[in-house]
Amino acid sequence: MTIPTLVNASVGRPITRLGISLFPVYLPGNHLPKIATGPDSGLIIDELPAAQVPQLVVINPTDIPVLVVEGEQFVGGAQNRTANVSVLVPAGAKVEIPVSCLEQGRWGAYRDFEYGRTFSHRRVRRAKQHSVAMSMAMAGSRSSDQGAVWGAIENEIRNMDLDAPTHAMADADQAFERDWDRSAAAEELCGLGPLPGQCGVVVTHGHRAVSAEVFGSPDLLAPHWNALVRSHLLERPTAGDRPSATAALKLLGRFAEAESVDSPGIGLGVELHVRTGRVTGQALTLDGSIVHTSLFRK
Repeated sequence: MTIPTLVNASVGRPITRLGISLFPVYLPGNHLPKIATGPDSGLIIDELPAAQVPQLVVINPTDIPVLVVEGEQFVGGAQNRTANVSVLVPAGAKVEIPVSCLEQGRWGAYRDFEYGRTFSHRRVRRAKQHSVAMSMAMAGSRSSDQGAVWGAIENEIRNMDLDAPTHAMADADQAFERDWDRSAAAEELCGLGPLPGQCGVVVTHGHRAVSAEVFGSPDLLAPHWNALVRSHLLERPTAGDRPSATAALKLLGRFAEAESVDSPGIGLGVELHVRTGRVTGQALTLDGSIVHTSLFRK
């Protein structure tokens, strides 16, 4: 399924810090009703009565839909988790959402969920989305390969030399505490915030476009800006040379025109899952417009 509004997306001039560039993404002609998201949305996140690793329950007590974003960290509960897919929770609804564990060494010692200060790491999300797309294609299931997710987390913990006693992805925040340059760059970009009209970012390492995060409106991007910026600045660049707008647009185009597995969303909208030799990811659309999409170059 082609996503017309993503095909027509444009990018602006990038901001580059520490070898990582963020290209602003704009979505002309993408129209959505009012939707809330993020820590101030009013959404209630909790374990099921009999806590299970691959599921959480979310309750929307408000009178507008609330967007749960694939990749955001929910820190707490019996274990830290992240949503496997983006979900648009209807007003007044209670739904179960599929999740993956981001903390291998803890189960129990329940505490209330909070939104993490960073999104899940890019490589962790890529591993998760690859397996979710495979599950959707083979069995219509939104299950992830939890072992692959834990393996990706272990690689990041080892590469960043973290003190992570419960093997939690949230411990990556330590990187900012001990690296002044990284912390200063994150604070600067968080303070700048998204540009007027900006709906997302394409992230490049030098000339290489590695991922993209696109929301259906600037109001949906803004609550997640800080956590997204911080997650990308945790990385060290994997390529050099100058950032390329052509490469950024090519990554968006590959995803928008790729063959996908489509299904009704858990809440509102339609899900699209893509898994090709070059790109993997997911999108949630509503009446043909993008609500959220996250995609990763392999």
